[in-house]
Amino acid sequence: MKSLLSVLHFDRKDTDIYFILISAPLLLTLYWYYGSAQKFLQYFPSWSNLPDGELYAYIAQFLSFFILVFLIPLLYIRFKMKKPLKEFGFGLGDKRYGLIFTIVVLIVLVAPLIYLAAGMPDIQAEYPLAKILHQRHDLIIWYEIGYIIFYYIAWEFFFRGFLLFGLKDKFGAMNAILIQTISSCLIHLGKPDGEILGSIVVGIIFGAIALRTRSFWYVFIIHAGIGVLTDLFVIFR
Repeated sequence: MKSLLSVLHFDRKDTDIYFILISAPLLLTLYWYYGSAQKFLQYFPSWSNLPDGELYAYIAQFLSFFILVFLIPLLYIRFKMKKPLKEFGFGLGDKRYGLIFTIVVLIVLVAPLIYLAAGMPDIQAEYPLAKILHQRHDLIIWYEIGYIIFYYIAWEFFFRGFLLFGLKDKFGAMNAILIQTISSCLIHLGKPDGEILGSIVVGIIFGAIALRTRSFWYVFIIHAGIGVLTDLFVIFR
């Protein structure tokens, strides 16, 4: 009678691959159910009575995302896999290609498209996540700094770094791109439908650019630019 592990074709040398794969559903589920701003308002009900309470809740949400999908994978790479972070897109890679691509995309595509999207009712209803920013413009800078550092850096490292570079040698570049695209698309559920569908296209393109430049930093700049510009265009439109 075959053992369960033999049926699964379990191979000890692929333990790191298994961890990388299981990290997506596990860590993203923990974030989805326990790391939202609404959950933090339940954990700390006194925040609801504070003038800046909503801001605290969203910064806590971004920080929980950072811990789950940035710190945990980073520690796994350093202490379990014992590999240099550069192998997971942490370096600058092809700087010339990356910078030119980033500047052109932000100016020619992102800025005008996001300006148009910011006029759509479903985008205006969704962003900014912290609605207090509509009245408290003095909080925008702190919110966006937390958004960029704790959310967007963690996002791009996890999807276009840890998953993509961690799986490409085992499954091939295209399959690795699709795996991280599936994961990043699913975490968009609940967002406007256009954003969810767009995340599929963007996931594939960003994955290809990350592999081409050997770095996730260039797509991080573009992604963070999309998020920040969306907030600003909605608030000040």
